[in-house]
Amino acid sequence: MEPVFAALSTFGLISLVASWVLLLIVAFRTDYVWGLATLFVPPLSYLYALFALDKAGSAIFFAFLGMILLFFGL
Repeated sequence: MEPVFAALSTFGLISLVASWVLLLIVAFRTDYVWGLATLFVPPLSYLYALFALDKAGSAIFFAFLGMILLFFGL
């Protein structure tokens, strides 16, 4: 694997983890149940983020950025 692709993959994973942490914070601030659902069922948290886009817009942005970086890194 070339260093550029390794860097893109690494930054993509970091961006995805950062988006999940941001989403976790937003979900716990909104409701305790959504926070627990985000913690234990991560795919459900992104569905929640699409419905609460005004609160979780930055988390969705980081998730898309991470997906794009992973796509070009792999």
